Amino acid sequence: MTTAVVPAPAAVLELLKPITWFPPMWAFGCGAVSAGVAVEGRWGLIAAGILLAGPLVCATSQIVNDWYDRHVDAINQPARPIPSGRIPGRWGLRLALAWTGLSLVVAVLLGPVVFAAAVVGLALAWAYSAPPLRLKRNGWWGNLAVGLSYESLPWFTGAAVLAGTMPRPEVVGVALLYGLGAHGIMTLNDFKAIEGDVRTGVGSLPVRLGVDGAARLACVVMAASQLAVVALLVLWGRPLHAAIVTGLLAAQGGLMVRFLARPRERATWYSGLGVTLYVLGMLTAAFALAGLDG
Repeated sequence: MTTAVVPAPAAVLELLKPITWFPPMWAFGCGAVSAGVAVEGRWGLIAAGILLAGPLVCATSQIVNDWYDRHVDAINQPARPIPSGRIPGRWGLRLALAWTGLSLVVAVLLGPVVFAAAVVGLALAWAYSAPPLRLKRNGWWGNLAVGLSYESLPWFTGAAVLAGTMPRPEVVGVALLYGLGAHGIMTLNDFKAIEGDVRTGVGSLPVRLGVDGAARLACVVMAASQLAVVALLVLWGRPLHAAIVTGLLAAQGGLMVRFLARPRERATWYSGLGVTLYVLGMLTAAFALAGLDG
């Protein structure tokens, strides 16, 4: 174990987990598209919004999570930056506070609506990992917090950045539906840590409902949110987009059948294929929203 006093940049970057930034950055892009506003002259705002969604707010959630999980990680994943000592002392907490502050600074520059969304996102990030709430101990609430933070709020933020004001109700509704559907995606993610969750008292849905029950619930939640989006697109006169989302959902259905046959072994497999189809549906819905009359 290293005894470094100041963490190396490489260790900080590992703590920020860049691979986790993609979902909120994609959702931000979908939100920007759904605003239906020309992007000319707004590239700086878009870049700042992407920075806020991924390298700032999402990264903050990763630092906070690793700081408050450091004792568990020392047992299960001792090579991580904090338990290994590569992020020494209380640097993990300092970085979490610094990234929170930097996120708020960038958010306030993007306007009051974006700032309010960032405050909610950061509050959920801390509530998910930090006591006394520590929502991650309850799979129902923890997965909901992550789904809203990773999909709904970045989508809302992207639309707000482009529109310069509160997004339209249709945009907010679709953003919420995809965030709720992401509850199922987070349940898939919990399959890889069942033993550790049992040992440490984390009530993930695979622990609470069993492997088969959690797998079925994840599929139902993901499918139901997309069916609701399809219904809204039809109601709003966007049949082509509704058909595309339906086709993507049908393809997911075929994958779900195979996943449900052996959920524990195939959760990661389904995450790679099924979730890709899910996020393509998000973009399709965003283009549909862009074409709606304001």
